[in-house]
Amino acid sequence: MSMSRLFRRNLVGMGMVVAASVWAAAGLRAADDADGSRWWSHVVYLADDRLEGRGTGTPGHRKAAEYVSSQFEKAGIRPAGTEGYFQAVRLVARELDEAHSSLELVRENGAVEPLVLGQDAILSTRVDAAPELDAGLVFAGYGLAIPEAHHDDFVGLDVRGKLVVVLSGAPSSIPGPLAAHMQSAAERAAVLRRLGAAGLVMIMNPKRMDIPWERAALARSIPSMVLADPALDDARGIKLAVTVNPAHADKLLAGSGHTFAEILAAADAKKPLPHFNIPARLKARAAMKHSDVVSQNVVGLLPGADPKLKDEYVVFTAHLDHLGVGKPINGDSIYNGAMDNASGIAAMLDVAARLKERGIKLRRSVLFVAVTAEEKGLLGSKYFANAPTVDARAIVANLNTDMFMPIFPMKKLTIYGLDESDLGAEAAAAAESLGVTPQADPEPFRNVFIRSDQYSFIRRGVPALALKVGIEKGSPEEKIQAKWLKERYHAPSDDLAQPVDRKAAATFVELVARLLERIANRDERPRWKESSFFKRFAQ
Repeated sequence: MSMSRLFRRNLVGMGMVVAASVWAAAGLRAADDADGSRWWSHVVYLADDRLEGRGTGTPGHRKAAEYVSSQFEKAGIRPAGTEGYFQAVRLVARELDEAHSSLELVRENGAVEPLVLGQDAILSTRVDAAPELDAGLVFAGYGLAIPEAHHDDFVGLDVRGKLVVVLSGAPSSIPGPLAAHMQSAAERAAVLRRLGAAGLVMIMNPKRMDIPWERAALARSIPSMVLADPALDDARGIKLAVTVNPAHADKLLAGSGHTFAEILAAADAKKPLPHFNIPARLKARAAMKHSDVVSQNVVGLLPGADPKLKDEYVVFTAHLDHLGVGKPINGDSIYNGAMDNASGIAAMLDVAARLKERGIKLRRSVLFVAVTAEEKGLLGSKYFANAPTVDARAIVANLNTDMFMPIFPMKKLTIYGLDESDLGAEAAAAAESLGVTPQADPEPFRNVFIRSDQYSFIRRGVPALALKVGIEKGSPEEKIQAKWLKERYHAPSDDLAQPVDRKAAATFVELVARLLERIANRDERPRWKESSFFKRFAQ
């Protein structure tokens, strides 16, 4: 550990002591936290090195879960798990033994070109890869089949038994939430199974990557996970999934008559992408290690006060896990996850405390659920949404906070799902009550709508929203966020030493508290809009 890291850790330790003494004193009033000090005290605990990045199923995650349950208890939130506050989530970890795994391109003339794992491509462990596979390659544009948008990349293509090669992303003509949904692992796998394809090879669009390839490649050392129940494995039946470094994509396309630059130019110009056979086969060997893991969702209940509506539930989620310990970057191997997502859990705990201090009696009941394994593919929320600790039919809404990004003043609120249900209007009203401007997703190409835990509830038919401190296109805040994603997202530098706007965090927490109150107290259950694609999932 570097001296600067040790110094920061000592400061964090002192911060934890101070935070504990504050909690031990007379309860803080909501007005006392206008500077975000209480919110920050939770982040300080959860993102400390001693929790070792809160990796799913690790002792550090367990400590974080125990901390959350203790804060629930202080706020008068009752246990609502299967074992007190906890709901056990059983998982299977998958890890690739790279020394005994390989990828090779075999040309039509028999020439063999090895692909270097980590440099040319990544062999995904989110799919239970076949030990050996030798399959042909077909480039299928974005690899999307969306009847509602009159778009089908597979027309005229025979992909049975082959690997479908695609460019990440979707045509700009398809609405962001729908495009994001169809790019989800579950939807892509369903299409591949229907067409009889062997698997997927995705070339990343370099203009749409949140983090550089070099850092993404480091993450392959961290095991992926799936839920132990095979019925909940979205990628079942898929034999291989590979992600290709865009800088090396022309190795894959060689001899096809097409270049990666040509494909990117078509995407940039919003033109249709080409579809063609690639004159090569991909040979893969995948040596997978499997192990059983148990982690925890933390579930608390704030009972409603209305004689009838108390039997309906608003679910407030945030994910507790992060990446744990991984490959070191600049000598630091602990991926603390301060913004992703100690910040969201801290917001949840702060909201719970505010409701208690104000003596607010909500009409509906609220479930506070700190979910695990979000970083592994939304697994904790998926498990809870499929096996809730209350009657699933009584869950009326989900509100999710994940990496809400208080790294600059809060002028706007980005509402993911703004136009999908009548929850959007509730969120807009809550924002405006604080002088904050509501807006829809300004960056739909990033697929945020399906990349966090609200999506698990959407797929079960529950109207849901996710919220972040908003940016305006072309603004200084957009540049700050882009720099943060490049340098800190899924990196050890997402730690307690980074600049944070605590006042923005306090405003966000107050906004969420007001929104939660609005949803819990409204007369009617939230409803999907008739125009929403996601209405079809409602039970």
